[in-house]
Amino acid sequence: MKPICDVKISKKCTLRDALSVIDAGALKMALVIDEEQKLVGTVSDGDVRRGILRGISLDSCVLTITNRNPITACLQMSREEIVSMAVSKKIYQVPVVDDHGVVVGVHDVGSLVKPDFKKNKVVLMVGGLGKRLRPLTENVPKPMLNVGDKPILQTIIERFVDHGYTDIIMCVNYRSDMIVNYFDDGSKFGANIEYFLEEEKMGTAGALSMIKDKIDEPFFVMNGDLLTSVNFEHMHDYHTMNNAMATMCVREYDFQVPYGVVSVDDQSNIEKIEEKPLHKFLVSAGIYMLSPKALDFIPSGYYDMPSLFDEIIGKNLKAVSFPLREYWIDIGQIEEYNKANQQYHEVF
Repeated sequence: MKPICDVKISKKCTLRDALSVIDAGALKMALVIDEEQKLVGTVSDGDVRRGILRGISLDSCVLTITNRNPITACLQMSREEIVSMAVSKKIYQVPVVDDHGVVVGVHDVGSLVKPDFKKNKVVLMVGGLGKRLRPLTENVPKPMLNVGDKPILQTIIERFVDHGYTDIIMCVNYRSDMIVNYFDDGSKFGANIEYFLEEEKMGTAGALSMIKDKIDEPFFVMNGDLLTSVNFEHMHDYHTMNNAMATMCVREYDFQVPYGVVSVDDQSNIEKIEEKPLHKFLVSAGIYMLSPKALDFIPSGYYDMPSLFDEIIGKNLKAVSFPLREYWIDIGQIEEYNKANQQYHEVF
């Protein structure tokens, strides 16, 4: 059982305060307590992200997203009983309370049942031509461009390895020889890397049809031209807790109309004028987690990821969004490439 001094917060705290505790601690949760040290509820990384999707501000009271009915253990329960309960409920941290409801500790069941190195594979889509980055990509594939002091793709791999995901599959095409020669079997990066060659363009999901016999656990798919500080374990837990067929990492995109927008009725009468309105959208961040059965929907040949999600949704299967709150940049143009180089050492 672990102490709670680093994970407890007052019920008067904000979402931002809860995030600081979650990000700083190994338990990936915060315990909300009252003035008598009694447990009010718990807050996980997933709770915060769901709150963001609902439009709740990070400066709002933490009680707006607190799980008021968390699974808890009493002091009399054995470790075996707690582990069994946690596994059946698909949770990894269990607060322990005494007979008066006062929190006395937390059992980190995840450290007992989750291996340091996960079986879940990571599929990296690295076959693009990078036309918008020419002349930088005339002879170099985009994922091999240096950002910071190393190729983009190396940073991606190192981030996954740091979170325990070491089985990597790369779907390659343009200048694949440079990628294979640099990474080889992945051992010098702490990974095990396999390569699948796209003989022709297969879209953002078509190459997954080539790896169906390699997948037996939920797996990540990520574009090879992104840099992000997202916690992949948090995304994995979110996918599991939601019992999702597919999880899409999303980020907020703002667009401001540079003019006054005029609304009129059927008779051309002006109803209202909105000056330079700001529109907010959620857009795909190019990072996904899929369950193995999702591969059944992918045909051979060209196929895009939005089509896969449409198919899953059309079958009334669960597809969920995982909102990004961490650093993210898509290195698609020279401007983003220069920006990523400027920011790299501040983030990584």
